Amino acid sequence: MMNIPAQQPAAENAAEMSDLALRKSRLYSLDHAVTHPWPWALSVALIAAFAIWHVATNVFLNEPGLWQNAIHFAGFAFLAAITTRTVDRGRQSRLSVIANGFFGVAIAASALWIAQAENGIYQRTLAETGLPWQFGPLDWLAGFIVIIGVIELTRRLTGWIIPILVISALAYILFLGKLMPGAFRTASLPLDDVLFRSLYNDEGMFGIIATISSSNITLFMIFGAFLVVSGASEFVIEISKVVAGRFRGGAAFVAVISSSLTGTISGSAIANTASTGVITIPLMKSNGFRGQFAAGVEAASSTGGQLMPPIMGAGAFVMASYTGIPYSTIVAVSVVPALLYFLSVAFIVRIEAMKYHIGTEQVTAIDRGKMLAGLLNFVLPLSLMTFMLVTGKTPSYAAATAIATLIVVSWVTPNKMGPKNIVRALALGVNTSVMTAILLVAVGLINNAVTTSGLANTFALMIAQWSQGSLLIALVLVAIASLVLGMGLPVTAAYIVLSILSAPALAGMLADSVIVEQLVAGITDPGVSAMFMLIDPELPARVMAGVSAAEAQELLSTIPFDIAVALRPMLVDPVQMTSYLLTAHLIVFWLSQDSNVTPPVCLAAFTAAGIAGSKPMATGVEAWKIAKGLYIVPLMFAYTPMIGAPLPDLLRIGVFALFGIYAFNVLIQRYAEGPVAIWHYPLLLLGMAGCFYPLVWSYNVVGAVLVVFVLWYTTRGNRPEVVHG
Repeated sequence: MMNIPAQQPAAENAAEMSDLALRKSRLYSLDHAVTHPWPWALSVALIAAFAIWHVATNVFLNEPGLWQNAIHFAGFAFLAAITTRTVDRGRQSRLSVIANGFFGVAIAASALWIAQAENGIYQRTLAETGLPWQFGPLDWLAGFIVIIGVIELTRRLTGWIIPILVISALAYILFLGKLMPGAFRTASLPLDDVLFRSLYNDEGMFGIIATISSSNITLFMIFGAFLVVSGASEFVIEISKVVAGRFRGGAAFVAVISSSLTGTISGSAIANTASTGVITIPLMKSNGFRGQFAAGVEAASSTGGQLMPPIMGAGAFVMASYTGIPYSTIVAVSVVPALLYFLSVAFIVRIEAMKYHIGTEQVTAIDRGKMLAGLLNFVLPLSLMTFMLVTGKTPSYAAATAIATLIVVSWVTPNKMGPKNIVRALALGVNTSVMTAILLVAVGLINNAVTTSGLANTFALMIAQWSQGSLLIALVLVAIASLVLGMGLPVTAAYIVLSILSAPALAGMLADSVIVEQLVAGITDPGVSAMFMLIDPELPARVMAGVSAAEAQELLSTIPFDIAVALRPMLVDPVQMTSYLLTAHLIVFWLSQDSNVTPPVCLAAFTAAGIAGSKPMATGVEAWKIAKGLYIVPLMFAYTPMIGAPLPDLLRIGVFALFGIYAFNVLIQRYAEGPVAIWHYPLLLLGMAGCFYPLVWSYNVVGAVLVVFVLWYTTRGNRPEVVHG
């Protein structure tokens, strides 16, 4: 929100462009720092203190969860109120600034009142009325202020989509539910009940989702800011030049490598695009790549940064909290898929370089001073944090330890983290966290309404009915929903909403494959087989004897949703069910990223287009083509045992998938190492199918051989003239 004097212009640019909130910021500019040094310095000090509190509350203090989340929201709500405008037009008047200040104070004070009032509400109402709880006048006032405040701040920071969803969710459980048709009809709740659930439920605005922000995300944002200020981001660029400068079209490989590594710092596709794109896009254009393609590569690579362990944006923390699966497990199973994604982008770069005969010229001079200065500051803290996450330490403890390690290590490098740089990093970390903090508290209101009304089960039933038991159709429906949501929501919010609504349905459909196998083999447990009597009195005898695969599929498609939900825990091993749940969430998480690069609204692609000077919509189409790994890998999650497979099987699936992904890219681009002939297409299709077929050596090897044959043959046909088109 404020422009803090920086030694790294690109890093500062990344912070300023990381989200809509930062672009809307007006206060605390450098001019303001010069003309009003004391207010500016005081503001920076307070923000730095707020960042230190986030470290302390997660490592040293033992505050109740409600208090921690209320303080977290209060601080960020105040910052959001004073650094954004009600209307983003014209010059901001002094009266408007004062009004925003009072607005921020009112929201912050109300959040703190709600935290301290909880015990009093229970004690007072039980003594006076015998009821379990009852609001007083100040409780009502504070509740309305925080809800109206978070809606307005979210509107300022992200636009109208999320506020409309929040208002619709609240209206749904207040009065709209009883007016809805069919399965969407639900009982309406009184206003005091809705307010209590919104404020104090674990699913409400100060519940589980807010805890993700206060305990994990903000700390990782602060850690990312320390990496930026310490020069680690410049190390990423320089080391990428060293690696990629040896390859044909090396400038584009710099974008792929640097964006994958920068993703561990920013966790934001737009910030990633802005910070690395100002360097990589001009490099790619000077190397001979089309501006539109250069921007597409940067946008696609930056989107993949949110898939890259160990941070993976905010989604991994949400996933761990929702599923109860350890964060270390989520990170471990995400390594191979992330590599597949970035290699798929690299394949496109290679094909483009061959198609347009782009050479191996040195991308730019390598600044070894910057590379060595940022080496320890990047490698050691990040390696330590990754090790701690994998060994079971909490994310907040790992992030805090990594920050402390970076401060100590920096003193043996030219980029020493002295008091001034520490304050800059703390303030930058808080500034880049504002939108996410406000957003997740607002999404808590949607989560509470969905949970209270049972809408998630309704949506799961709807997916099951529309897909008619077809997992592929269900995936297409979720992909369409993610694209529509992503047009107006940041990807974290899109993932949260989709995971609430669709992940349980996907997990159930994945588990149904196990149930089919048991129906074919015959269910010997009398208690389980008796459940089928609820459908047809003759079914228990049939399922105990065993049925054909076709009959099992047909039977499964006719089982009512509520009975299927009850049957799955009986027939599917809990470990398997956890694996299916993780698979479903990863599918939704990956699909939720597509809005960054898919027209008509694709902010990462638009950001890259602005840097490249290319047409925004055409750049979006190019980025979408380059980032099609976002669709291939989720299909692999669904149809191969990639999640939960032993390491040898996982590596085998991954290696052969590379051949299949390369074949897919060749089919899309109509070019390999040289022009592709018509008779190559059936070979590529067969090869791709064989490579993706899970764990059958004959299919995998034959498929890979076919792809390699086409690659070799097109090398022979590569001509020196430049191909236009």
